[in-house]
Amino acid sequence: MPQLAAIQMNSGADPLHNLQRAEQGVQQAAQQGAQLVLLPEMFLSLDGQRYPAIAADPQYVQIVAGWARQYKLWLVAGAVPMTSPDGDPRVRSASLVFNDQGELVARYDKIHLFDADVGDAHNRYRESERFAPGEELVVVDTPVGKLGLAICYDLRFPGLFQRLREQGAEIISIPAAFTYTTGEAHWQVLLRARAIETQCYVLAANQCGWHDDQRRTWGHSQIIDPWGQVLSELADEPGVVVAELNAELLVDVRRRMPLEQHKRC
Repeated sequence: MPQLAAIQMNSGADPLHNLQRAEQGVQQAAQQGAQLVLLPEMFLSLDGQRYPAIAADPQYVQIVAGWARQYKLWLVAGAVPMTSPDGDPRVRSASLVFNDQGELVARYDKIHLFDADVGDAHNRYRESERFAPGEELVVVDTPVGKLGLAICYDLRFPGLFQRLREQGAEIISIPAAFTYTTGEAHWQVLLRARAIETQCYVLAANQCGWHDDQRRTWGHSQIIDPWGQVLSELADEPGVVVAELNAELLVDVRRRMPLEQHKRC
């Protein structure tokens, strides 16, 4: 059966250091037989002041593409800062999908931006100050199934996931930097709900630990099957989580409870 993998990281400010850690995770996933691998949100850097420079430098995308080619796997480069195609001076948070030849085959720009006050040490999050929102949903064919793309705060908007299912998604990737406070309260229940509602595999890669003296993320990257069962989960340390994708289970769950046929609104 195909293997899925999610890489959990504790990214700091330095992109080159984070690249080294990310490649270690990709290599480890490849050694465990993963065919589709997901990196977390902003794995290159969690320092917002660096995002414009990262977006303007093509070397980062080229390096990540090289990993997909080198390790012969499909790689979802979590979310990285990318130039806005409409000329907006803000960057976009983009999830990039590379095939096993290192070719960029899909890009999803995060639609929902995290503007919230969560009561942690950082307190005030305003992604819209640095990021421009995307507009289009993306589902891409992969060797292990149709992959729908989402990013972090999108998780709180079930309509987006329903539309991904309507467009044929069988797996949904969710790279994240979910805060410790919101993650402890909501992360797993939201992930399981999205898996159950869409009858999809959910592949979730989160950041973890303290990133500076104010920002702390929850971790607990995991893989969930279409029945809502957590197949594999990490705690709050960097690492790689791997699980099998059972295509027969996905078909059986959808056959026994045909939600798409029953939908009336």
